[in-house]
Amino acid sequence: MSVKEGRVDLVVEPLEQPIRLDIYVASHTECISRSTLSEAETVIQLNGKLSKKSKLVSEGDHISILYSQSFFAGIEGEDILLNVLYEDEDLLVINKEQGMVVHPANGNMEHTLVNALVHRYGKQFFEELQDDTDDEQEVDLSSPAVRPGIVHRLDKDTSGVLVVARNRISHRHLSAQFKDRTTKKVYIALVKGVFKNKQGVIENHLKRDSKDRKKFTTCEDTEGRYAKTEYQVLRQYPGFALLRIILHTGRTHQIRVHLSKAGHPIIGDPIYGKEDGQTLMLHALLLELESPSTGRSIRITATMPNRFRSYLRATRLPSNSGARFQSSPTAKGRG
Repeated sequence: MSVKEGRVDLVVEPLEQPIRLDIYVASHTECISRSTLSEAETVIQLNGKLSKKSKLVSEGDHISILYSQSFFAGIEGEDILLNVLYEDEDLLVINKEQGMVVHPANGNMEHTLVNALVHRYGKQFFEELQDDTDDEQEVDLSSPAVRPGIVHRLDKDTSGVLVVARNRISHRHLSAQFKDRTTKKVYIALVKGVFKNKQGVIENHLKRDSKDRKKFTTCEDTEGRYAKTEYQVLRQYPGFALLRIILHTGRTHQIRVHLSKAGHPIIGDPIYGKEDGQTLMLHALLLELESPSTGRSIRITATMPNRFRSYLRATRLPSNSGARFQSSPTAKGRG
């Protein structure tokens, strides 16, 4: 993978009315995409001061942007066994194993899903798909960065359903579904603590943690990006619970941050919880989307992984079927 670094300097031309900085930049230069403006490493200045990409700009404003973009080059295919759940001419859906990295990165150019895809479909697959993704689910089709076929992501230690586009048309169609939030994404997780409510909704805004760039945190509504997570307690055990989670938005680490902030960190989460000797108990259980070519609904499920079953067996604890829950749960967090 190679990295291109650059700088953009613009003076805002006459406008009928103020518009967002990122929209103006995207429409006045082809060297930088809106998704690049979202990267933590991108530095945006407006009239000499640090600025957000959502800031409104007016005629005469000076915009300066320092950025870097990643380009995959020389990626070799590897014969990596994939657990295929569904495949047609438009898409491939796999049950991603825990520990598999989706994208190559500096220091980690081998044994990724992209390496497996290049081996499975050949180098032409690499050349035909040159769209980009933004965060875990959303995409920006204007970006020149190459992330072949990937329209959404899962963390390295999160297992489960992951879809890959097999051609440019399906890539755009699937990307639009994730961006418009018309897909259905269901996860399961084993989390710490005892719940008072059987179900709930967590809503707030998330941003990258200024003290630790590997983490994300809740923030004020004027900062970060809106995130919504819905959960249901499937079984309450003494000291921990099995949750069914519907992901309404797709922010980086969203489920992990939301549950940790709610006092129920995921078992095995070394970033948002305490070290407990376990591996991350988060799994993408179900994905429902529309076929790019036929328009029919496709519903794919990756059953509960063995690490969940092993943990439940090891505890040797029955579920607390007599647990009492309050009836109309809604947990709403504000930074």
